[in-house]
Amino acid sequence: MNDISAFVAVARAGGFREAARVENISASRLSDAIRRLERELGVRLFHRNTRSVVLTEVGLVLLERMNPVMNEFDSALDMVNLYRDKPSGKLRLNVPVSAVKLILPAIVPEFLEAYPDIELEVTAESDAINIIDAGFDAGIRYDERLEQDMIAVPIGPRQQRYALAAAPKLLDRLGRPAHPRDLLNYPCLTGRFRSGLANTWGFEKDNEVIEIKVSGPLVVNIGSVLDLAVDAAVAGTGVVYLFEEWLQPYFDSGQLEPILDNWWLSFSGPYLYYSGRRLVPTPLRTFIDFVKSRDIN
Repeated sequence: MNDISAFVAVARAGGFREAARVENISASRLSDAIRRLERELGVRLFHRNTRSVVLTEVGLVLLERMNPVMNEFDSALDMVNLYRDKPSGKLRLNVPVSAVKLILPAIVPEFLEAYPDIELEVTAESDAINIIDAGFDAGIRYDERLEQDMIAVPIGPRQQRYALAAAPKLLDRLGRPAHPRDLLNYPCLTGRFRSGLANTWGFEKDNEVIEIKVSGPLVVNIGSVLDLAVDAAVAGTGVVYLFEEWLQPYFDSGQLEPILDNWWLSFSGPYLYYSGRRLVPTPLRTFIDFVKSRDIN
C-alpha cells in the first residue's frame, strides 16, 4: 500500500522532487518505492531521465484505476476527524498572487489560530492549472477562469477594480493622460503570463469598453514579480496597472497618483473553488465553513 501511495504521489506531482515536497518525505524513498513496485509488478511504470518523469502506458492505466481507490482510502481516514475535538490534516490551496496579498491575510491567521491542528499549504501562481491533477484540495480564481464541474464559494470583496497610476514626478514631466489611448505615448510597466501571453489593459466608461496593448521599459511575470513593477512606478519609471487594493497604500502615501480613475474597469470578486465530484476532506470543509461564517465577502 505504501508503494502504491508513492506511485500515485509521483504520478500526480509529475516528478519525484515535487512529490517528495508534497508528501514531506525524501525523493530517494519515493524512488526506492517505485523501483520495488515495478519489480513486484514486472512492468515499468515511468519513463525516467535526468529531465523528466513520464508515465508509461501501463502506468497511465494503473493511475486511472488507482485514483478512485486512493480517494476512497483518504476519505476513510478522514472520517477519523469526526471523532476529534478539533479537525486536523493537511489543506493544500492553489491561489493567484493577488489572493496572497489582498485576500488571505484577512483569513489565514485567524483560521490557523482557531484550528491549530490543520496544516495549511498555499501555492501562489497566476497561470490556471487543473488543481485536482496537481494534488490541490481547492483553489482561488476569478469566475472567468474557473474549471468545469467545480463548486465555487465567494471569498474576499465581491467587487474589485483595476487601477492606473504613476509617480507624480513622471506625470509632471509628461502630462496627465486624458484618454486611455494616450497611454500609447507613455512608458508602461507591463506583465506577461508564464505561458508567454501578454496582458492587455482594459478600461470602461459610459458603456464604452477599450482594450489597449501598451509597451514600455519593464515587463514582469504576472505573479510575485508584480511588486517590482510597483516599485518601478514609484521611482518614476512608468505607468502601472494593477488591483486598486494593491495600489491604495501608495495612493494614501502620495507615492503614486491615480490617473484616468473615471475609466477604471470593475470586475467581480474571486471564488474559492473545489471539485464537486469528490468527498470534501475535513480540513477543506472546515476552511469553507470558516470563510462562509466571516464577514469578508
